[in-house]
Amino acid sequence: MTAQTATARRSHAVIDSPIGPLTLVASDGTLAGLYMAVARHGPDAAALGAQASADSEPVLAATASQLRDYFAGDLTTFDLPLSLAGTEFQRAVWAALRAIPYGVTISYGELARRIGLPSASRAVGLANGKNPVSIVVPCHRVVGADGSLTGYGGGIERKRFLLALEQRVSGQTLV
Repeated sequence: MTAQTATARRSHAVIDSPIGPLTLVASDGTLAGLYMAVARHGPDAAALGAQASADSEPVLAATASQLRDYFAGDLTTFDLPLSLAGTEFQRAVWAALRAIPYGVTISYGELARRIGLPSASRAVGLANGKNPVSIVVPCHRVVGADGSLTGYGGGIERKRFLLALEQRVSGQTLV
């Protein structure tokens, strides 16, 4: 079952993961949200749409399956149709996040350079924090200039877990 809004049909499912419950949001056959139980910029309940089971819609089922494989260390690249609502600047930041290889970290300053705005590291950090599809759009791969784990909407412990998982699987040494 999905909820109809003025612009899209939305539904959501909650799945278990090693970092706690994850809420998956589908919008017209695309993944529009992936939120942790603790989220600094989570949506309000009305934006989630109707509650559904993870196997009720193909995109929810595919997301749940790919997340299981990711957490098992068997998947390093997600292949899901995404619908990322945000400003042009935010979408540019989120596209740059998707280009960061699995198991690699970069700084907010480097991310700003990659989108052609080297002095915009603070704005990049804000856009990073509003990423609606965490993990799939890997905002956890962005760290402080000194390599410190800073600024993760799902909490530093979750960021540490995700980076350690990727380091273990890829054999990369994180910054």
